[in-house]
Amino acid sequence: MADAKVIPFDEDRPRRRGAGPRRVRAVPAPEPVVEAVEPAAAEPAPVEAAGPAWDRRIAGGLAFLRRRVTGDYEVDEFGYDKELTDQVLMSLMRPLFDKYFRVEVKGIENIPAEGGALIVANHSGTLPLDGLMMQVAVHDHHPAQRHLRLLAADLVFMLPVVNELARKAGHTLACSEDAQRLLEAGELVGVMPEGFKGIGKPFGDRYKLQRFGRGGFVSTALRAGTPIVPCSIVGAEEIYPMVGNAKTLARLLGIPYFPITPTFPWLGPLGAVPLPTKWTIQFGEPIVTDGYPAEAAEDPMLMFNLTDEVREQIQHTLYKLLVQRRSVFF
Repeated sequence: MADAKVIPFDEDRPRRRGAGPRRVRAVPAPEPVVEAVEPAAAEPAPVEAAGPAWDRRIAGGLAFLRRRVTGDYEVDEFGYDKELTDQVLMSLMRPLFDKYFRVEVKGIENIPAEGGALIVANHSGTLPLDGLMMQVAVHDHHPAQRHLRLLAADLVFMLPVVNELARKAGHTLACSEDAQRLLEAGELVGVMPEGFKGIGKPFGDRYKLQRFGRGGFVSTALRAGTPIVPCSIVGAEEIYPMVGNAKTLARLLGIPYFPITPTFPWLGPLGAVPLPTKWTIQFGEPIVTDGYPAEAAEDPMLMFNLTDEVREQIQHTLYKLLVQRRSVFF
């Protein structure tokens, strides 16, 4: 607080020349004057509070680097590195999720707070960014901040660098054995049954679901007794509008398709930048499977019916979200 001002009284006034002794009157004592505290006086507090916060962040970062260098961190049997995913990979994907695609998440309460569950989603976008955005949606918007373990195609684990990053982020090979082990361990597992048929379909077929295979994901959920949560993603179809497919070049490169878009390959590396579309990810009501007998996983008719039910629910939600959408970009 600033020092109190000294208020001058009669003794400081000049005396009249030739005046005799003055008669002193009793003057009531003045009330103490207290200056108002300026708001600026409280400003250093946030700076002081921010200092320790930055100190903690720097200390945490140094401790993280030290554990990386010394190897003092854990990965599970699939190669999943939880600490690296939380501290680095999620931080890299979050600006794309929040600022670039501005993803709106609906129905997150349909994902159970604990225990295994199989999340089944549509697949699109030429490059599999939809799976990564779904992973961020589950982690950042679910009250329990759960981690989604995605089932990926063989090609992902054949690519250098991508293979290591996928393993560290919790992805694993899209096979029923791995999926069942994860579900029985209480993990959330994500699968996109359309595979390359969905992600590499032409722009004219956008939001039209492709075949869901033979229902292997349903069989896995039945064996593990975990619910199936349908998921519909709108916005990914337009990030790379695929207007053509150079099939000969794709065969030479050993990849399922070689996309031709309005910007790629014409603009070179710049053509690989996705368009900033507005996304919506909606999780539907879970389909329970724990009420079926153990032998239900071998019933082809039941698997067909459940697969069709999941597919129809995703397709219906896609149409509903498209009707509600104001614009591709806003």
